[in-house]
Amino acid sequence: MPKQAVKYIVTDPWKVIEENFHPDRNRVSESVFSLANERMGVRGYMEEGASCDSLQGAYYNGVYEWARDENKSGYKGIVSRSHYMVNGANWVGVRIKLNGTAPDPASPKVSNFSRILDMRNGVYTRTYTCDCAGVPVMLTFIRFLDMRSAAGYQRIILESPGPVEAELTFTTDFNGQHWGLPSRWTSESKKAFDGGAVITAKTQSTGQRLSAAMAVENSLGNPFAYADGTNEVSLSCSFTLNGKAVFTRYACIEEDRKGEDLSLEAHAVSGAAGMRHNGYDSAFDQACKYWEKFWAHSDIEICGDEENQQGIRFCIFQLHQTYRGADPHDNIGAKGLTGEAYSGHAFWDTETYCLPYYLFSDTDAAKDLLLFRYYTLPQARERAKMLDCSGACYPIATLNGHEACDLWQHASLQFQPSTGVAYGIWHYVILTGDEKFLHDYGCEMLLAVSHFLMDRGQWNHDRTKFGYYCVMGPDEFQMMVNHNCYTNYMAKRTLEYTLEVLGKINSEDPALCGRLLAGEGFARKDLEYMALCAEKMYIPYNDSAKLFEQHEGYFDLPHVDVNSIPVTDFPLYSHWSYDRIYRNDMIKQPDVLMFMLLYNGSFTREQKLANYEFYEPRCIHESSLSPSVHSILAAELGKTDEAVNFFSFATRMDLDDYNRNACEGLHTTSIAAAWMNVVYGFGGLRSDGETLSLSPLIPDMWKSYSFKITYHGVILKVSVTHSGTEIESEAGEADLILDGERITVGG
Repeated sequence: MPKQAVKYIVTDPWKVIEENFHPDRNRVSESVFSLANERMGVRGYMEEGASCDSLQGAYYNGVYEWARDENKSGYKGIVSRSHYMVNGANWVGVRIKLNGTAPDPASPKVSNFSRILDMRNGVYTRTYTCDCAGVPVMLTFIRFLDMRSAAGYQRIILESPGPVEAELTFTTDFNGQHWGLPSRWTSESKKAFDGGAVITAKTQSTGQRLSAAMAVENSLGNPFAYADGTNEVSLSCSFTLNGKAVFTRYACIEEDRKGEDLSLEAHAVSGAAGMRHNGYDSAFDQACKYWEKFWAHSDIEICGDEENQQGIRFCIFQLHQTYRGADPHDNIGAKGLTGEAYSGHAFWDTETYCLPYYLFSDTDAAKDLLLFRYYTLPQARERAKMLDCSGACYPIATLNGHEACDLWQHASLQFQPSTGVAYGIWHYVILTGDEKFLHDYGCEMLLAVSHFLMDRGQWNHDRTKFGYYCVMGPDEFQMMVNHNCYTNYMAKRTLEYTLEVLGKINSEDPALCGRLLAGEGFARKDLEYMALCAEKMYIPYNDSAKLFEQHEGYFDLPHVDVNSIPVTDFPLYSHWSYDRIYRNDMIKQPDVLMFMLLYNGSFTREQKLANYEFYEPRCIHESSLSPSVHSILAAELGKTDEAVNFFSFATRMDLDDYNRNACEGLHTTSIAAAWMNVVYGFGGLRSDGETLSLSPLIPDMWKSYSFKITYHGVILKVSVTHSGTEIESEAGEADLILDGERITVGG
């Protein structure tokens, strides 16, 4: 693997630390030091600004804009208008003057610079000392979010041994830029209230509204002066600094996605005032207790490997910040709420990479992720019609359920989201036994997806093979291929599961089965055709070599030695012409190996080994989702050293900027894959059978490791050492298979 780490983050088991300022890494640090609580997110940018490259991003889940211009293409099926997550209310902005000069963290006059993200309590702290006409002033900036509401806390501490004439101005503005686009906000109102200010603004094309209120206080007791400007409100305080001064902001940001809430501003003002009344210290204590409780049931401990200990905790921390099931109308964007790459869109990663984490930590949140797909089923039906098909085709990229990708080769050829939704429903139901969800929501989605798969699939000339022509699988370096093995295999399993579910419902409640079929416009005979499509689905496979062919003709492609590619060529999309990428056997991310992981128990060890050894050397890992899949399978196959190497790549993808693009935001969905890497990889957990199974191993360099999962409502702690495995139950009992032996834990 030619990719290399960029090391500048200090290794610490519970903290992310940047010592001294690295201006060339500033955007990366802004991503790494991001904070979020699902409803809102803010990059780790410097509140006061700095003379270096920066993306001052503050984002609000589900708040988006339509692209300004429609695509005028006359070709049917190509998306005419995209949408994107819009940069929203910047509630942490400040302007500071010390002896008439604004401090600049990037200035050579600055010393003792540090940034620290404490993952134990979700607090981000930044400090430095600047020279103000011979007087050293130490500045400390602290921020954290309330994990249960749209509330943010900020504290600024100024300290100096001598007198300094100073002014501090708190600002809240809607002037954020999105990849060079002009601001898409129009302010509706701006006003002051007792000890605070509020601004309400509206997106120009979607009509969504945010009301951002801030209440402020300071240790000096000095009054604040209110002012406003275009899309901005501010509160200023002038003072003489001689010793220590503490300034605190309480920010409450309320959102109105439908643009109809007349009480929005009043709620924001009341929220900010209430936060100030309760106080900063109380909020800090509550935040510490929240994270303490979270880590008590979610931590992964690795003894003997500090880098990966830091890495996996960072992954868990950022994943929980991004999504916790607060709203079933939210999803998990590929960059979470940490940056603007992928425009904030969610992909098929949600059901295949993210869902397992929630299935074993919070099944209500897992259900909400699937409900997002149910609530956007009408848009998926609309998309299928655009592709001249019936049923429902879920979008490759979306915020609101509509297809947002205007690259036809992805939006029109990739069906991983649709089969991923079906896989997610299957995975959720076998682990929770939630038959009610299946009857109320899941079966309708399964029928709609299966209808699309039946319609989009085609027969070969003598009708002996059914499958998909002109598609693109997970490996996006192969376009317009026939019978992509992943696409065909996942479609086959989707059709079979739909038939299984309908058969069970029909035996228990024929009337319900009839209503479900009628709702999709199906007759009973259509189920016979569905069964035929599943039976005749073509899966390219060489029995003698035990190899699945990624797609028809893949074995004949020109070979590229991926290890010969210089590290300076990454990311390839920026350094290789588009057509050059497509005309060889190099793989962007696992394709065959991916479905062998998802339905792991359906394949023999011999098949897994043959396919791993064939496809792994051809994978360039241009997708951040790739390393964990390889690591999990390597662990299963006894290739422990390879598993550890891939694991380090996965857990430290952003901390060490392996793909040279962490500046755009964190790889949030690959963060979930890193969790799978420990639990499914080294822990050997498999959840695709009737009974949960574990087969743990431990790398030589580790002394021990442990993780917790919730299974059938029972919290299980799995601890692994070189002496063996111990599984504890906190309450209740659970039946498991451990190293091939059926056991009962607890009781």
